[in-house]
Amino acid sequence: MPESPVSSKGLIAVCGKGGVGKTAFTAMMSKVLLEGGKAGKLLLIDADPAMGLPIALGIKITRTMGHVREDIIETARKGKKEGRVQLADMIDYMALEALNEMDDFALLAMGRTETLGCYCPVNDLLRGAIETLAKSFDTIIIDGEAGLEQLNRQVMRRVDTLIVVSDATSRGIQTASLIRGMVQDDKVIQCEKIGLVFNRVQGSEELLKQSAQDFGLDVLGYIPHDENIAYYDLVGKPITELPTDSPGFCAVRHIVENCVLR
Repeated sequence: MPESPVSSKGLIAVCGKGGVGKTAFTAMMSKVLLEGGKAGKLLLIDADPAMGLPIALGIKITRTMGHVREDIIETARKGKKEGRVQLADMIDYMALEALNEMDDFALLAMGRTETLGCYCPVNDLLRGAIETLAKSFDTIIIDGEAGLEQLNRQVMRRVDTLIVVSDATSRGIQTASLIRGMVQDDKVIQCEKIGLVFNRVQGSEELLKQSAQDFGLDVLGYIPHDENIAYYDLVGKPITELPTDSPGFCAVRHIVENCVLR
């Protein structure tokens, strides 16, 4: 099917293996962009079924794109032609209903899908609706699930910047290398720029940089282990409420200002 380019100043996706801090990084990056006034109209997309981003942002949501998907499948199963036609005409509106609008940004959560099986036509409809919706925003940030297939299948076909978050382990770097291969060799998703961010770093930056270079990965920056972030995660406090001088947040600000917005 033909490409539907998204009109935006920046379409950024965050990915990596599970447990490396992708969601916390996404929340802090959003805070940096909003405080700097450089995001314009900001849309955040939580593409991880675990839906950790609303918690990191301190937002409660009641409807997701997963609910929209279930509505589409249920209507199709009932077999009433007029219902299917009406539903097809309402896809964009249904996506808009799943949009959670705050004062400074909007959040769209993909959510979980209860219905098993492959529903590629439904996924294509939803992806088209999301791309249409995204055209109303200047900056879009996607907090992705581990890997890239789900991002490509259900959210976006292309991004401007792909940020791979890794912990300071060989497994994390190897996962980042696999993701780079999926982008540059397998063309799973169109991407203009890809870079690696190391999270929870406690020294050894030069060793990490060399290891990343051995796998052909460009390092965007290093986020130190931050007790504030660990505590906020433990008690469920929004990451966006971190003190602006918190070490982790300062590192994210440096990455965004020097690597993402350039």
